[in-house]
Amino acid sequence: MNWDRIEGNWKQAAGKVKEKLGKLTEDDIAVIGGKQEQLIGRIQERYGVAKDEAERQVKTWAGQL
Repeated sequence: MNWDRIEGNWKQAAGKVKEKLGKLTEDDIAVIGGKQEQLIGRIQERYGVAKDEAERQVKTWAGQL
């Protein structure tokens, strides 16, 4: 799915993010607000992965929507 569509439908996408990335809190999801770079940064923080790995996870997740 196109990231612009994800950002525009963040309330619906947020539930799917929470399912896939259970370590993200409700506050994290609210702060992310559909911003791809924010999501990547939060994945790095919560899961302790490098930026390229976080980007890969986001790209894979977005492709499954």
